[in-house]
Amino acid sequence: MKKRTFAVDIDGTITENGGGRIHLDALDALRRLTVMGHDVIFVTGRSSVEAFLLSIFGGTTKIAVGENGGCITLETNDHTLLGDIKECKNALEIIKKNIDNVVEKPVFPRMTEVVLERTFDLDLARKVVSENNLNVELSDSQYAFHINSSGIDKGSGFSKIMEKFSIQSDDVIAIGDSATDIPLFKVAKTSVALGNASEQVKSEATMIVSANAGDGVLEALDKLAPKLSKI
Repeated sequence: MKKRTFAVDIDGTITENGGGRIHLDALDALRRLTVMGHDVIFVTGRSSVEAFLLSIFGGTTKIAVGENGGCITLETNDHTLLGDIKECKNALEIIKKNIDNVVEKPVFPRMTEVVLERTFDLDLARKVVSENNLNVELSDSQYAFHINSSGIDKGSGFSKIMEKFSIQSDDVIAIGDSATDIPLFKVAKTSVALGNASEQVKSEATMIVSANAGDGVLEALDKLAPKLSKI
């Protein structure tokens, strides 16, 4: 059997429709892929620690790419930091001085990024970043706004995993729903946009399913099953 590597987002992807709870049937389907011998790696805007814990309790591959590519967790105390949280915090202070209603989101502690509530104009904040020549990028995961170091995204973070474990692009299947998943789609031969994804995200995917979130993951895996069974 030729192993495939599934790079899977969490929020809006393996959650229940309209909520943050894990879609248990979707998680079980991903666990069964792992039992079959494939790798299932969570690539998320959440903390890599949260994703790593989900992999342990969910029975998937114990590798996690978190903070939109800023941090990789391979073991309980094995974290590779690809982003610089100091420059992200500095950017936050400058943005707050120029824009109202910029509020940090209460999240699991981050090691490389700053996470904000979606309470302000993101394009205006990007203008502030550009005018001040800040070495950061702003993104919208639909779950929150994120400040990451320039060059850090899910694609660059997952590429480090591909290099470390000699994973070829042809063997990667990426599944996601937000704009932050587009860089991940670009390093995968097969990419799946769920029904709740925007038209922009869908335009970047090689496959689109109609169902949302966890139900969409099940639909995607059902469509991919013939290909996997021929491996």
